[in-house]
Amino acid sequence: MVGTDELRFGPLGRSCAHLCVDMQRMFAEQTDWCTPWMPRVLPKVVRIVEAHPKETLFTRFVPAQMPGNGEGTWKRYYERWTSMTIAHLGADRVNLVPELSRFVPPAEMIDKHVYSPWLGTDLHERLRGRGIDTLVVTGGETDVCVLSAVLGAVDRGYRIVVVTDGLCSSSDEAHDAMLTLYHGRYGQQVETVTTDTLLRGWV
Repeated sequence: MVGTDELRFGPLGRSCAHLCVDMQRMFAEQTDWCTPWMPRVLPKVVRIVEAHPKETLFTRFVPAQMPGNGEGTWKRYYERWTSMTIAHLGADRVNLVPELSRFVPPAEMIDKHVYSPWLGTDLHERLRGRGIDTLVVTGGETDVCVLSAVLGAVDRGYRIVVVTDGLCSSSDEAHDAMLTLYHGRYGQQVETVTTDTLLRGWV
């Protein structure tokens, strides 16, 4: 594990929310975007949601409806990933994995069409309306959508707690590199802790 497993800036309280990124069937099942070790981190994520269901917001990455849809390079992207458009994949696979979908409600969902949950959504407004200034981040992939979520939150001034054993990627090398980056380069804005440490420190 990279870094010190502690909440360096103190315990978490009522101004904290849990942002769970893209724990969806299309990444858990045998598709071209399968994240093989999502099942390994899922029990950790479930523990966090069980402890704080009302404080949890799930994001869902919603792909293009048809190949060729999308602006700019996203059009080319879905020409490459035809199999992952809704027309080929099926709308049901956009859903959260069953182990997490049962928590909605009281947990909330945010749908997005790009990596970042901050673009084209009301996520920031929802959080600010609830007095949230701290985000616990779990989900996948560590080096793609989680990275985009974390950097967007940093830019908006949130305290970020990344749960190291609650993240997954299809690339072990990129996952490890991102944990090093979170702990080292963003050390004043991002804390890296395990699920056990998080739950002990979120009162």
